[in-house]
Amino acid sequence: MLTLSRHAGTGGSIKKSPEDFIVKEITSRGVVLQPNTAYDAASLGAEEAHDGKHITFVLQKRDWNTVDALIAIAKKMGHGRKSIAYAGSKDKKSVSVQLASVFHPTDFDMRSVHISDISINGQWRSNGVELGQELGNAFEVSIEDASQAGNAEAIAGELNGRMPNYFGEQRFGGRGNNADIGAAILEGDFEGAVLEYLTSTANERNKTVTEARTRLRETLDFAEALKGFPRYLRGERKVLYYLSRYPGNYANALRLLPRGISMMFIHAVQSRIFNDELEARIRKMDFKSAVSAGADFYGFPDMEHVGAGLEFPLGAIVGYETKEEELGEYARASLERMQISKDAFAIKPMPELSMKGAHRPLLCPVKDLTYSLGNDVLRLSFSLPKGSYATVLIEEFVKRG
Repeated sequence: MLTLSRHAGTGGSIKKSPEDFIVKEITSRGVVLQPNTAYDAASLGAEEAHDGKHITFVLQKRDWNTVDALIAIAKKMGHGRKSIAYAGSKDKKSVSVQLASVFHPTDFDMRSVHISDISINGQWRSNGVELGQELGNAFEVSIEDASQAGNAEAIAGELNGRMPNYFGEQRFGGRGNNADIGAAILEGDFEGAVLEYLTSTANERNKTVTEARTRLRETLDFAEALKGFPRYLRGERKVLYYLSRYPGNYANALRLLPRGISMMFIHAVQSRIFNDELEARIRKMDFKSAVSAGADFYGFPDMEHVGAGLEFPLGAIVGYETKEEELGEYARASLERMQISKDAFAIKPMPELSMKGAHRPLLCPVKDLTYSLGNDVLRLSFSLPKGSYATVLIEEFVKRG
C-alpha cells in the first residue's frame, strides 16, 4: 500500500516479544487503561449497577487472543463463550489492557481466577460491556533493528498528526485470501468460495496443512481429506464433513461456519475496495469527499455526526444501500477494477451476509505521537481511534517494501 509520507523509512521489525507491542484501551470516557494498575467503576467514571447480572472487569493479558483469554476466564467461572463480551479485540502478540465482562448474576471474586499471563485489574457489577464502546487505543511500540531511525523526525513531520486509514493485513486473514473467498460469494460462486477456503496454500506455514490442502485440490475427495486436516481447523473440518455427506451443496456447507467468520469474507471485499480507493487518492493527494464526520470530545472521528464540510472526509464502505453521490469517482473506479457492483452486496442466496454499506474516515488522527531512539530501537507512542490499525502507522515509519 502506498504510504502518505514520502521520506525514506527507518527500517526495522516489530513484535519480537509481546512487550514490544503494548495496547491500552481508551474507554468511552477517555480514560487510558494502564498495565499493572488497579481500577474500579468510580476511577473510570462508570456507574456500577448493583443489580446487574454481569461483572465488568479490567483484563490484562500477555500473548493471548482476546476471545481465547475470555473463554478461558469464563470456563473457570463455569460459563461458555456466549457469556463473555468485550469492547474491542486486541492483538495476540502484545501486552494489552481492556474492559471486558462476563454474565454472572451472583457475587464472584475475579481474583480467584488464576491463568498464566492473564490478570484481572479490578471488577464491578454492571449490565455488561458492548462491542465498539471504546474510543480507541493507545500504543507503545518498539521497532528493533531500525538502522535508519533518524528518519523518524522527518516522517512524523510529513504525517502531521494523521495517517491513511487503511484496513490492516489482519482484515484479510492469515492466508490473505478472505477477500477472494468473499468475492466468489458475491458472484454466487459458492463452489469457488468453498474451494478457496479449503485448498488455498498461500501464506500457509504448516507443512502438514499445506499438503492436506494441496491433496484436496487435486482429488476433491472430501471424506479422505478429513483424515489429513488437523482437528484445530474446526471450520474446515465442519465443511469437509458436510460435503462428504452432501456433495455439491456448497452454499449450505458455508452456512456451517459461524456467521461472524462468513461475514469477515464479505468485509474483506469491502476493505479491499476501500484500500484501493485510498491508495488512488494518496497518489493524487486528493481527499475531498461529499460526506464527512465531525470530531468527538477526544478529537477522534464521531461517526454519529456525519454531514458535509466537517473535519474528517469519509470514504464509502460499499454496500447495496450506498448512495451514488457518496460513492465517488475513486470508489467507483475501484469497483470497476474488481468487476464488482454495489448491488452484489445484496446476496440473495445468502441474505444473512448482505451488507448495506457504511463510511470510514479516509485519514485518521494520530494523537500524542512521540518517539525516542536508542541502540537501533525506535520507540513509538501514539493513540488511534477504534477500527484503525497501528500496523498501518508503523509501516509509515518502517517502509518494508
